[in-house]
Amino acid sequence: MQNMRAAWDTFWEKASLYMDVPKMTRTDIVEIVIITILLYYVLIWIRNTRAWALLKGLLVILVFVGIAALFQMNTIIWIVKNTVSVTIIALVVVFQPEMRRALENLGRKNILTSIFSIEFNKTVEGKFSDKTINELTKACYAMGKVKTGALIVLENEITLTEYERTGIEVDAILTSQLLINIFEKNTPLHDGAIIVRGDRVVAATCYLPLTDSRALSKELGTRHRAALGASEASDCLVIVVSEETGNVSIAMGGKLNRNIDADFLRSRLQLLQKREQEVSKIKSIKRRLTNAKKAREKDH
Repeated sequence: MQNMRAAWDTFWEKASLYMDVPKMTRTDIVEIVIITILLYYVLIWIRNTRAWALLKGLLVILVFVGIAALFQMNTIIWIVKNTVSVTIIALVVVFQPEMRRALENLGRKNILTSIFSIEFNKTVEGKFSDKTINELTKACYAMGKVKTGALIVLENEITLTEYERTGIEVDAILTSQLLINIFEKNTPLHDGAIIVRGDRVVAATCYLPLTDSRALSKELGTRHRAALGASEASDCLVIVVSEETGNVSIAMGGKLNRNIDADFLRSRLQLLQKREQEVSKIKSIKRRLTNAKKAREKDH
C-alpha cells in the first residue's frame, strides 16, 4: 500500500513538472468525487421538477450577462449585481416544496446503492403511438356521451414526477377500457387526474395546480382550472371531459380549447406526437455524431 502511495505521489510530481498540472492530493480527488455526486443528484432533482424549465431560462440570462460583461455594459452588470441576492431568495421561496421533497428523498435513499446502480446507457421511454391516440379519442368521447368526468394529462418534454407522486401508481398500457373504468363514478381511482407517459398510464388520482387566471369562465369547474394550471406550469397537454355537459376540452401552453370534436383532438395529439418524434430524432443524430467522433479519435 505504501509503495502504491509513493508511486502515485511520484506520478503527480512528474506530471506537474512536464505538463504544468497543478499538484493534486488524495483529498482533492475525494472532493471532486463528492462534488460530482452532489451535482448529479441536483441535476436529477431539477430534471424531475418545474425547475428544469427555469434552469434553461437562467442559462439564457447568463449568456446575455456574459455578453454584457464582454462589451462592458455597466448598467446591466450593476442591475445583475444588485438583484442576485433577491433572486436567490425568491427561488428558495418558490421552490420550497420541491426542495423539501428532494431532501426527504435524499434522507430515505441508500446513497452507495444509488451510486453503483446508475444506468448511464438507460434509454428514454418511447412516446405514445397511433394506437394510443385512437384509444384516447375513443375513451374521451365515450365518457362524454354518458357525462363521465375525466382529467387526462399527457407528459411532454418536462417530466411530471412531482404530480405523479401525489397520486397512486398504476403503470398500465393505455386502453379505452382502462380509462373508462378509472373514471367511472364511485370507483377508487376516479377522483383527480391520470398521468400518461408514452403508451402507459403511470399514475391516477393525481393533484394538479389550479390556475389563477381570472379570464377563465365562471361556469367552468375545478377540472378545467386544474387542466389550465398544469398546462401553465409545464408543456403537457391536458384533456378534460366535463361531467356536467359531456363536452371535451384540451389545455396546452396556458390556453384552453373548449367543446372540441374528435378530429380536432386527434390532430392535436398527432401534432404533439410529431414534435416528440422530431426531438427524439435530433437526439439520436447527435448521439450518433458523438459516437462517430469518438470512434475517429480512437482510430487516430
